[in-house]
Amino acid sequence: MTSIGYDRPLYILPFDHRGSFQTHMFGWKGDLTIEQVGKIAFTKRLIYDGFKAAVVAGVPKEKAGILVDEQFGSNILLDALANGFSTACPVEKSGQEEFDFEYGEEFFGAHIERFHPTFCKVLVRYNPEGDKLVNLRQTSRLRRLSDYLHENSPSRFMFELLVPPLKAQIDRVNGDQGAYDRELRPQLMVQAIEQLQDAGVEPDIWKIEGLDRREDCAKIVAAA
Repeated sequence: MTSIGYDRPLYILPFDHRGSFQTHMFGWKGDLTIEQVGKIAFTKRLIYDGFKAAVVAGVPKEKAGILVDEQFGSNILLDALANGFSTACPVEKSGQEEFDFEYGEEFFGAHIERFHPTFCKVLVRYNPEGDKLVNLRQTSRLRRLSDYLHENSPSRFMFELLVPPLKAQIDRVNGDQGAYDRELRPQLMVQAIEQLQDAGVEPDIWKIEGLDRREDCAKIVAAA
């Protein structure tokens, strides 16, 4: 097993959006045509070209990286690998409330090894006070991914944690999302991290939602 963690500066340009990119940027719904897939891929290539131009202009290559998906950015991932850039690639299904593998539990490893990303990234919606069966299913899949990466792959594990409010939680702050973010979410994030770690889910990097208070940031770091 590789050592867990990552202690170098890392500045990631994220453009791994899939469903939201398709719907909100282009207004397309349902299955895409070949031409539509090509148009999205071309747009992402423009973003990647901007990243490379920034590196040429002086952004430190050893600190810079991209986060892009296989669906529309497979050629970008291969090019970035060939050019020695840090890469991150999502392995979750896009737009799902419950985490699951984009390409299924049997095949996620093959897709990871095709691109050898520096980081495998998951976006997970996990509320520690939420549905226990849903959290258990998510945790089981995430533990499998965590074990795979630490035991069988040079790619590191990046975990993007979202803690959406339950109705009872948002009711406690009179429906005020800002109050939830300030008063409830920080401690829920700590609890989520601790629950996941206790279940054997061990990311190298926690990618978290913004926090307003320094002391909350310190608590998250301590939990991680």
